Amino acid sequence: MMRMIFFALLMVITFLAAFTFFVKEPAVTHLKSNKVYKILALGDSYTIGEAVSADERFIAQSIAALRLKGLQIEEARIIATTGWTTDELQKAINEANITDTFDAVTLLIGVNNQYRGRGIDEYRVEFVQLLLQAIQYAGGQSNRVFVLSIPDWGVTPFAEGRDRSQIAKEIDSFNVVNKEEAVRYNVHYVDITPESRKASTDLHLIASDKLHPSAAMYAVWAEKLTPLIFEELKK
Repeated sequence: MMRMIFFALLMVITFLAAFTFFVKEPAVTHLKSNKVYKILALGDSYTIGEAVSADERFIAQSIAALRLKGLQIEEARIIATTGWTTDELQKAINEANITDTFDAVTLLIGVNNQYRGRGIDEYRVEFVQLLLQAIQYAGGQSNRVFVLSIPDWGVTPFAEGRDRSQIAKEIDSFNVVNKEEAVRYNVHYVDITPESRKASTDLHLIASDKLHPSAAMYAVWAEKLTPLIFEELKK
């Protein structure tokens, strides 16, 4: 009798083990199927995509990649113009009177501060103001803000005859500031400067105006940015 009970229990245990093995838990996804995400991009020529088409901008390429991952995303709202410094971007943001909140906000600004010989201390103060606004537009969620470093335009043909090493040194100084503040306010920092410097030996990465990035360069930036945005949006 005991032997029969033992074999019966053994059969039950074996069945349960097999059932557990073959029946898998349903896949859990964090994507909100009905959610339509909104992205705000703040900056200058690098954000507006001077010398490339609208769908070749880095933010447009990131959005295209995110859509392929299953996210529904509106076209980015962009506040950026070629030549803008930090104070000019600030003025434009104030004039835009933004009342929406966004699921992700990018900020790339400072190259024209360097180009015009503006001071580092001034840049820090104005950059922090912009960064705080970016966090506000992200609904107060600092993890939804993405700061991109300033590219090095000194490697481009446009900089021919200028002191390229000095330009690089100054760009690095500005990037020290924006990285420090990004870390301080716990936002994402995307270092694209090393990629921008590859244009010194690869003209394919430079647009036809011999100064701004090409679509290929923007694709590299988007490749670094996209997974960071995706990880935050799918939470």
